[in-house]
Amino acid sequence: MKRMISRSLMLVLTMTVLFACKKVEDIKFNIAYETTFIIQNGIGISTPVSILMSDLATNSESEFDTNNTRKENVEEIGLVTLNLEILSPSGDEFDFLEDIELFISADGVNETLLAYVYNMNNSVGTTVALTCAPSDFKEFIEQDKFTLRARIVSDEFISSDVEIKITSTFLVDAELID
Repeated sequence: MKRMISRSLMLVLTMTVLFACKKVEDIKFNIAYETTFIIQNGIGISTPVSILMSDLATNSESEFDTNNTRKENVEEIGLVTLNLEILSPSGDEFDFLEDIELFISADGVNETLLAYVYNMNNSVGTTVALTCAPSDFKEFIEQDKFTLRARIVSDEFISSDVEIKITSTFLVDAELID
């Protein structure tokens, strides 16, 4: 009899625990960012040059809310695409660049390599896809803003300013609590 009561009690406790817990599901969604920067004319050949860009607002709280999650539920944020496009001068191509690295930084977080291309093909055209660094960018995207810095090496003299658009997509992996 005690054994029967013990089993019944155990069954009731197990059922209570199972039904009282909320189900945790994974959610994945993209956050896209765009910004521009200018490579000044007159940059020397084979000389590394750093270009600091203005702060970029993340709007992460809004993005998390739209996707029914919160900052504390985010497990990882990875970069899935980062593309560059020459906006001006019209018709210019990336044949003047040898290397480009993009770095990301934020308040209280050390600068980290975001994406890169080394030994760029001279026939790449007006757009180029960079190789995404295999890092977790959660610390940066959860901030209110982050800053990008480009480090370029030119293999040709740049005779006019070149305006470049950066388009990036980050994949957020988070838990959604029902």
